[in-house]
Amino acid sequence: MELQRVIAIGFFDGVHRGHGALLTRARQVADRLGLPAAAVTFDHHPASVLGGRTVPLLSTPEERAGLMVRLYGMDEVLICHFDREMAQMPWRSYVSDLLHRQYGAVHVVCGEDHRFGWRGEGDAVRLQQLCTRLGMGCDVIPKVEMGGSAVSSTRIRTLLERGDVAGANALLGHPHCLTGRVVHGRQLGRQLGTPTANLLLPDGVLAPAYGVYATRVWVGERSYAAVANVGVRPTVDGLGAVTVEPWLLDFTGNLYDREVRVDFYEFLRPEQKFDGLDQLREAILLNADQTRAYFAHRDPPETSEFSLYNRENDVIN
Repeated sequence: MELQRVIAIGFFDGVHRGHGALLTRARQVADRLGLPAAAVTFDHHPASVLGGRTVPLLSTPEERAGLMVRLYGMDEVLICHFDREMAQMPWRSYVSDLLHRQYGAVHVVCGEDHRFGWRGEGDAVRLQQLCTRLGMGCDVIPKVEMGGSAVSSTRIRTLLERGDVAGANALLGHPHCLTGRVVHGRQLGRQLGTPTANLLLPDGVLAPAYGVYATRVWVGERSYAAVANVGVRPTVDGLGAVTVEPWLLDFTGNLYDREVRVDFYEFLRPEQKFDGLDQLREAILLNADQTRAYFAHRDPPETSEFSLYNRENDVIN
């Protein structure tokens, strides 16, 4: 028997609370039917392929997949290659040929404003009608609102560009995160007594407002409080690529070539150019104290793979 799935469809950039409503419904239906729960996303934003404009993303496809599995219990995340051929696929073919026949969808979940297929001709109403004819189930999930407006990736991007990471996290339902491999830097942090792990920002991913943040850095299954600078290091050179440089406060060891995840919690100060390295070091040490104070009275982060899926207030019934 061919594999059957319950599938949530969307782009899922950032995997915010609105996306979480779709994913939770897919998980619930899958549990009821005894089937795997899956999500379908794309490797490129449609606007970047069709409109020729760059859309700064909140997360890479791999980060999206990790969030959907870790937070909402998806069994699979299917990352489709989005190119002009995919963009020109008729909406009926997208549903009947790709989702139903190729991916084995027996039930589909989408948002009420979801558009798909050539020229966006597919919408939630047409999806429901076609699913009925194909013998598939279909749920259309209304928008999730917070603060009087719909939760959206665009709204979250705006908050991050302002440095309002706390506001962005409230809409996301989890800390904003960036994942990258630790590369060799100039080792200036080591000279200052504040050794940092240097991560290059992934291509196409939004850089939060340049500044210093209280973060937690995940190394494997453990996390460490960390002071992280996002920016171009104006005191040192100010001419390089945008980097994310966390100083893990209670970590000793070698992180080179390891992949780590940085979870952002609080904006501490804008990035600034100091008169010298002594002033820079004093500022970093102050930020370290602020970071320790921030996490001192907060529960450690969830380690469960399904931390949001199992949290009662986040489950959409």
